Amino acid sequence: MRDVVREVAEETLRPADREGDRTESFPEDAWDELAALDLTGLAVPESFDGVGADRVTEAVVYEAVAYGSLSIATALSVHGLAASCIDAFASEAQRERWLPEMAGGRPIGAFTLSEPGAGSNPAEMTTVARREGDAYVLEGEKQWITNATRAGVAIVFAKAVPPDAEGPEDVDGETVTQFLVPMDAEGVSVGEPESKLGLRASDTAPITFEGVRLPAERRLTEEGRGLAAAFEILTGGRVAVAAQAVGLGQAAFEDAVAYAGEREQFGGPIADIQSVRHTLAEMRTELATARTLTREAARQLEAGADDAAMTASMAKYAASEAATSVTNDALQLHGGYGYVTEFDVERYYRDAKVTEIYEGTTQIQKEIVARHVLEEV
Repeated sequence: MRDVVREVAEETLRPADREGDRTESFPEDAWDELAALDLTGLAVPESFDGVGADRVTEAVVYEAVAYGSLSIATALSVHGLAASCIDAFASEAQRERWLPEMAGGRPIGAFTLSEPGAGSNPAEMTTVARREGDAYVLEGEKQWITNATRAGVAIVFAKAVPPDAEGPEDVDGETVTQFLVPMDAEGVSVGEPESKLGLRASDTAPITFEGVRLPAERRLTEEGRGLAAAFEILTGGRVAVAAQAVGLGQAAFEDAVAYAGEREQFGGPIADIQSVRHTLAEMRTELATARTLTREAARQLEAGADDAAMTASMAKYAASEAATSVTNDALQLHGGYGYVTEFDVERYYRDAKVTEIYEGTTQIQKEIVARHVLEEV
């Protein structure tokens, strides 16, 4: 599977990423090719026409996709997050309604947790779902949502409030609940896509919910169980981001090796210069370390190990740091050529930074690891 996906990454995804980065638009043809390979059904069980991939296979695939395009890999993993939420928490009727089509690639899924004033601390969210009889009315705004402009269904986290509550300030984070929201529902609107430093082929936009009426069966968790559900799903999401960071770093590393062997200075290829050779050795070691830890996190998650959440955070932290370090070194080894858009390394460099930010910043990962460490004392 890795070899098949990597071939597609080289031949289709990377050229599409170059164009998508230039135009700030998502390459839909590339998405359709992933769907044709059944990769949009990675997180969907076989009983709903999906692949039902284990966690290690998912990590291998996300790494290979990111080797061609981090933007496309991000869109794919977020689609998988949404499918995972439906599979884990929805009723059988909702699973039958959404999962087979999502396995085929459309509707595309979005995962809406972050808000303008609540990024790393989702308990402070202000989006509310007010109970009205056998329905909920959704009000609020989500920000930095991947797939926002393309999505057909969104997993939305909101504070469930009673009819007499004036606002989210009247309830605490323990009321956060998870909902399934069709993007064509009345009252759902998507804002203008963000113009970003990197990941420019991936659409990222705010979503506003104004009086969105949802039947009670669209609630995916019991009231107050939303954050626990989000953290459970995000553990797998962090392994996916770690794998993507490794894939991006691998692409930068291979470009740097090729360039070092071709570029001549001081009477020979720069690969003969000791400082260059040592830099390449360091890059290779960083990537190997990150990949090994990421695969271990995937194995633990698949086995339901007690330490899976901590290992996932360590993998996400280590791999994202490796990606930013390796892409920086790759650009530096290219010299002035690395700074121009003719070479892919400048795009890799811009893309890498986001891996330290989304699905939990590096600082949040350290806090999670520290919490586990201190609980063991």
